[in-house]
Amino acid sequence: MPPEIRIADRLIGCNNAPFIIAEMSGNHNQSLERALEIVEAAAKSGAHALKIQTYTPDTMTLDLDEREFHISDPNSLWAGSSLYKLYGEAYTPWEWHKPIFDHARKLGIIPFSTPFDDTSVDFLETLDAPCYKIASFENTDLPLIRKVAATGKPMIISTGMATVAELDETVRAAREAGCRDLILLKCTSTYPATAENTNILTIPHLRELFGCEVGLSDHTMGVGVSVASVALGATVIEKHFTLSRADGGVDSSFSMEPAEMAQLVIESERAWQALGKVSYGPTEKEKKSLAFRRSLYLTRDMKAGETLTRENVRAIRPGFGLPTKYLDVVLGKQLKKDVVKGTPLSWELIG
Repeated sequence: MPPEIRIADRLIGCNNAPFIIAEMSGNHNQSLERALEIVEAAAKSGAHALKIQTYTPDTMTLDLDEREFHISDPNSLWAGSSLYKLYGEAYTPWEWHKPIFDHARKLGIIPFSTPFDDTSVDFLETLDAPCYKIASFENTDLPLIRKVAATGKPMIISTGMATVAELDETVRAAREAGCRDLILLKCTSTYPATAENTNILTIPHLRELFGCEVGLSDHTMGVGVSVASVALGATVIEKHFTLSRADGGVDSSFSMEPAEMAQLVIESERAWQALGKVSYGPTEKEKKSLAFRRSLYLTRDMKAGETLTRENVRAIRPGFGLPTKYLDVVLGKQLKKDVVKGTPLSWELIG
């Protein structure tokens, strides 16, 4: 099992409740005031971290609205837009980063970001980012992987779309460039994702293959998939987060609202607590309940020398008599002494 990873003041690993990340993405809708309200809502919901994304439209693509730079897929949430325009709507202005980071830290929630190029890594280093996230679409960008790994900070990498061979290259590049603390998140890069397309059985396989911490970047609706992932060893869960889906925005339709995030924090911790260990027999808390098992009792007043029959011996609650498995053994035996109705049967009473 990999050693625990520390991000700011939080330990991540199987001995700790899942690390819950609220991903703001572009849900600030180009308002710093709203961005700060999202930070507050994430902190109040109990999320442990607040993540943003660090890029500009020019670091992501070209200012063209034609050919492959135009989103023409009618099934896309962003159909009809250009890539450049979409990133212009979604990006978090760099001058907002410090206020967002400062506000998060003030509220006791860990701020960090996803960088998309070298300049964004250098900028985030000036803000003392405690860790870095690599998005699924960048998980094969080995120069970026190496740049982030060289900071020595923990790395969280989403695995969406990546083959095992590609992930092997990514993990090797990260480790060779100085990454000691690595977390891989199972991710399905569709927006929203469906439960049947999520394949969370991959989570323990990732841990086994790469010997690192594992988790889930979850684009499904609700908390069910995330909670289930905890049973498979997920120690980190990331969910997109907004104040209200009804407010709109580039990612709002598949983002969690505050009440849902609070539920995720509670239920994922319950799932983790429920894992426990392989255990049989009564737990310490169950021992008192043993009294309410059935056992053998005498059902009427009886005299010494009388024979035990199905009419005067019954298997009933509570459990202070002989175990019910001895019923056929005691039938036909005689009592050694007088008893009253409701006496638990014991070997000392039988002749």
